[in-house]
Amino acid sequence: MSSTTTGLEVPSGARAWREAVELVSSMRFAIALLTVICIASVIGTVVKQHEPWVNYVNQFGPFWAEAFGAVRLYSVYSAWWFLLILAFLVVSTSLCIARNTPKILHDLKTYKEHVREQSLQAFHHKASAELAAPRDEALRRVTALLQRNGWKARADVRAQGVMVAAKKGGANRIGYLAAHSAIVLICLGGLFDGDLIVRAQMWFAGKEPYAGSGRVSEVPAKHWLSIDNPTFRGNMLVPEGGRSDVVLLNQADGVLLQPLPFDIELKKFIVEYYETGMPKLFASEIVIHDHETKQAIPATVKVNQPAFHRGVAIYQSSFDDGGSRVVLQARPLQGAGEPFTVEGRVGDATTLRNGNEQLTLEFTGLRVINVENLGAAGAGADVRKVDLIGSLDKHLGSSAKPPGDKTLRNVGPSVTYKLRDASGQAREFHNYMLPIELDAQRVFLAGVRDSPAESFRYLRIPADDRDSMDGWLRLHSALLDASSREQAVQRYVRQAAPPGKPELAEQLQVSARRALGLFAGAEAVREGGPPSAGLQAIADFMEEHVPEPDRARTSEVLVRILNGVLFELAQLTRERAGLPPLAPDDRTQAFMTQAVLSLSDAFFYPAPLILELKDFQQVQASVFQLARAPGKKLVYLGCLLLVLGIFAMLYVRERRLWIWLQGTEAGTTRLVAALSSTRKTLDADREFDSLKSALLTAAATPTEAR
Repeated sequence: MSSTTTGLEVPSGARAWREAVELVSSMRFAIALLTVICIASVIGTVVKQHEPWVNYVNQFGPFWAEAFGAVRLYSVYSAWWFLLILAFLVVSTSLCIARNTPKILHDLKTYKEHVREQSLQAFHHKASAELAAPRDEALRRVTALLQRNGWKARADVRAQGVMVAAKKGGANRIGYLAAHSAIVLICLGGLFDGDLIVRAQMWFAGKEPYAGSGRVSEVPAKHWLSIDNPTFRGNMLVPEGGRSDVVLLNQADGVLLQPLPFDIELKKFIVEYYETGMPKLFASEIVIHDHETKQAIPATVKVNQPAFHRGVAIYQSSFDDGGSRVVLQARPLQGAGEPFTVEGRVGDATTLRNGNEQLTLEFTGLRVINVENLGAAGAGADVRKVDLIGSLDKHLGSSAKPPGDKTLRNVGPSVTYKLRDASGQAREFHNYMLPIELDAQRVFLAGVRDSPAESFRYLRIPADDRDSMDGWLRLHSALLDASSREQAVQRYVRQAAPPGKPELAEQLQVSARRALGLFAGAEAVREGGPPSAGLQAIADFMEEHVPEPDRARTSEVLVRILNGVLFELAQLTRERAGLPPLAPDDRTQAFMTQAVLSLSDAFFYPAPLILELKDFQQVQASVFQLARAPGKKLVYLGCLLLVLGIFAMLYVRERRLWIWLQGTEAGTTRLVAALSSTRKTLDADREFDSLKSALLTAAATPTEAR
């Protein structure tokens, strides 16, 4: 038996296509897409976009940072899946408009005057009466009444009577089209102004992100976009007195270069601060040099007050260092090396030599204003009561105070630099130019961290009586010299040993020599063990050689001896420098207390020298965001249509009214009226009651009104 296909049957392929179109154009599909877009927008708001990778690792951890990066959560609005969802939403809404527009336009043109008289009885709002007037007169009165109330009407004259069909509020249907068209326009504007055009050039024109360094003029052509690129958004850094015509478009694996038809010259950068150190106002006075007309157009760019030229908006994004000149004094920490001066510019690098070791010094930043939270501090700690093991973490830490103790103060300029060894490994350093008062002691802060994911740890160097770090550096250098240590031990024994008791003097000399040798790292704590120095060495010695019940008392005595020997060592260095001796007062005690701690911490400082900021010449740079966004006009038009459409759908009700007029043998007219509304509201009830009263006013003998 052979099977045949009748003309009424629909082929399976056509049926599947029709069902797919119905699904894509359905309300549930559009709502699902809007839900995903809303969730993605929330993620893009909560998670900071286009931050350095290390910031995400520090915030989420290595695993989740990698997982979130794989789905492009750090650049949500340019992610392929986000653009794909926008495209599907455009297609879905466009299909919905295409399917419903003919029906809506047809409904706007029709009055539905061919409704049967019996059908009026099925409406919720209905009324009937008998008018004491002929049918033609009643028709004239009804028509006049409808016109006065803003109804558009059409009459269908039949053998039995006349059906008057009227309507009002057709803008409700127009609002539906306007709202849906607005969604399409807004999504198209987002697609045009997003990364879609740029990505299309990467996919089809062979453009690739540039991940190298060097001069802009030397970057190959495959990394450059066309000067006529219709849409882009990127950043440009311009130092004071400099100019640029290249915008950098950040990509996941580099940058794309976008040339401009004009140069931007930064004449002056203006910045004002709150007392908290946060910028209150920053603006740029620029000159736009047009390549074609050769005009120089001055302009001022502020936050939320951009400048415009040739369809490109110039926004004030932020500010940075523009290559400030810094003068650093290198203070060696190993041996008795002499200080020397290093000059450079932020962003540049130079080479330093430490014996046979070669280091690369990279100047990375200059901050003229540093507002720190320096809460009220207590008195300095007594060295004799220091927890030898816990002191390292306590004193090689952050300069900031706990969050509850807020005293904000500008502590002056600071410099940031990196020291990179021959293997390429680098550490970052952050040193303040001026001493800062912490714990009732003025100290210089020398910060260090191994990676940007860490916080800076600060070595606190006490300022001497001349408010410099020279006194501490002389003491540090003498501590590393064996002959100076021996002289300090002899001076201490002569002053501290009781007269006439040579055996006690000998014991004191042995203890002083051992304490100072351990502290300087010149004596081994245990045979065959790793070298140790500072307070940690003394703690290790106690743990190795002193029974636990006697450690507290012995450590207190040993630290007291160490403090005394270091004081004599400091006096010895001042004599050699031709300075008067330190006075035995509270200020000297505070200096020596901090000096002991910082000398101990200095053995853990991972650099052979400290670079002290001596002078600088600041050069500001302005960071602009430049955007060519033709899609914003579509977005503005879409927003206007969306407001109008929603207003029309929410506040305009479509109503249809039917009035049946039928003459009687007695010369009167039988009237039947019914009202249909898109929403059942109290307003509809009141409107029909008012209309019913107006219609029945002309009634002579009303028989029914309900």
